[in-house]
Amino acid sequence: MRDYLEKARLDALHQLKLLDTPSSESFDRITRMASQIFGLPVAAISLTDRDRQWFKSRVGISHDSITRRKAPCSQVAESTSPLVIEDLQADCFYAESPLGLAGTRFYAGAPLVTSEGYGLGSLCVLGTEPRQASAAEMAALTDLAAMVMAQIELQHAFGRIDPISGMPNRNQFREDLLDLTRDHSGEHRLVVVVDLGRDDQINRILRVMGGARVDALIREAALSLQQRLDSSRVAYHVGPAQFAFLGPPDVDQDAYMAVLASGFAAIRASSSVRFVTNVAIGVRAFTLGDAVADDVLRAAASAAQDARQVDGAIALYSPASDIAHRRQYTLLQDFGTALEAGDQLRLMFQPRVELATRRCIGVEALLRWRHPVLGEISPAEFIPIIEHTSLARPTTQWVLDAAMDQLVGWNEAGIGVAISVNISAANLEETDLIERIQLGMLRRQLRPDQLEIELTESAIMDHPEQALAMLAELATAGICLAIDDFGTGHSSLAYLQRLPAQVVKIDQAFVRNLRATSGADFVLVETMVGLAQKLGYRVVAEGVESEDAANVLAHIGCEEAQGFLFGRPMDASNFVRWLSSSDAGNAPITSAA
Repeated sequence: MRDYLEKARLDALHQLKLLDTPSSESFDRITRMASQIFGLPVAAISLTDRDRQWFKSRVGISHDSITRRKAPCSQVAESTSPLVIEDLQADCFYAESPLGLAGTRFYAGAPLVTSEGYGLGSLCVLGTEPRQASAAEMAALTDLAAMVMAQIELQHAFGRIDPISGMPNRNQFREDLLDLTRDHSGEHRLVVVVDLGRDDQINRILRVMGGARVDALIREAALSLQQRLDSSRVAYHVGPAQFAFLGPPDVDQDAYMAVLASGFAAIRASSSVRFVTNVAIGVRAFTLGDAVADDVLRAAASAAQDARQVDGAIALYSPASDIAHRRQYTLLQDFGTALEAGDQLRLMFQPRVELATRRCIGVEALLRWRHPVLGEISPAEFIPIIEHTSLARPTTQWVLDAAMDQLVGWNEAGIGVAISVNISAANLEETDLIERIQLGMLRRQLRPDQLEIELTESAIMDHPEQALAMLAELATAGICLAIDDFGTGHSSLAYLQRLPAQVVKIDQAFVRNLRATSGADFVLVETMVGLAQKLGYRVVAEGVESEDAANVLAHIGCEEAQGFLFGRPMDASNFVRWLSSSDAGNAPITSAA
């Protein structure tokens, strides 16, 4: 808890941007007054940084900082209480401090405290002789410290108005919410965030029309919002394209949502923003005193993002949705660490068998993640989070390297199976992907036919020309190519026949319930198998869980299958045991992922 408070205190200090700034007469005047009131030669406005006391203003001191270690001003900042040390030499702690060793005997300091309650440092006076501090002197020092904070607030008032919209900004929202909490703690309120558009929409305007057009849209939206709020209500510019305001006190939530829906329908209809962005509104209910300003705004902004998924583009904050989004962000942050940790990621291998002989001819490499705190994370949860971020490249490279290393080990053990590796749509943008794969194979002296690259049908259609070029290059290198999840995308037959792939994997959604040589499932699978084979592909059916399904697939001529009937995903050692068992091709395996 102490570390958290110290971090928050330092954040408050650094946000003020006072450290290492030039001296100012407005501060020096107050420092001189403190020195004169106490009749002492040394006084300073001392700010407590991470490991130093930095002097914004000083009298009788030649240097601009001292170490924070055993500095009385640090104690004042941490406690936010005045401190008097009548004789440092008589104090067992401060006698050996840098001040004590330098000959300082007397210290008095009054805290510099922000409106949020964070101690920035102190206004202090020092003397070379022991003495007492009278009540009047300490009262004056406390008043002067308050004047220092007022000056700091005055200097930073210019940072509370957004220069584009002319509206009060996030800093002012924080201050106003604190004032409101002091006067009306326990009151129920609603905060509303108006989000003008998705980041990609704003960036598109910026790229095509320039910053001036974005600024014009911001000003237009700000004016439209202010015109629809009564004069007693304040609207804030809290993000690059986000505005916020508070609803009336103790208003009925459902009734106010209807008012918002009506009012912002008018804003959307009258604003040119509607032509190029999707305005969304998020609402969060809260109780004054129970939530900090930044969390209130963050939750309402999260609701605005949710609003884009529903009709009317307005949504109430959902704790469940927010928890899910925060978990996704946590996983995204932690996955980068997992790539470097060495003990969190691993590959599991699911056998692929030839249906006619039930002989294992390959495996699919499946990435697994054991989070050090959260335990096993499903790939269905973490893969979609990372595949459209900068982590897509190192993740695919990690899987490729691990798969190729495993091939080397199996080659040495006389195990001749190929490994299939999935790549994502994002990997298609990597111009050196083919080169990395080829170099990895050459360094390990692997044959091209030992590695198969899988790409989903939807990923191919998201980047059709890139996919065609990359797959052609892979095919030229002799690496087998597979179209994964076939039947779930929207590819055209004309495009499919141009792909230089050798394998089509029919998605498990079509296979899992296959039971007989009739019915809709059978017709769909039979048609897909026949179509793929006529286009020259070898067909693999995924999700085979029953003998009935395997027999139906064999009956219609499907060459290969993959699924729990033959083997669940297993680690390398369990796969070797499964492969060497006498009935590995027939008996279901029970090893869990």
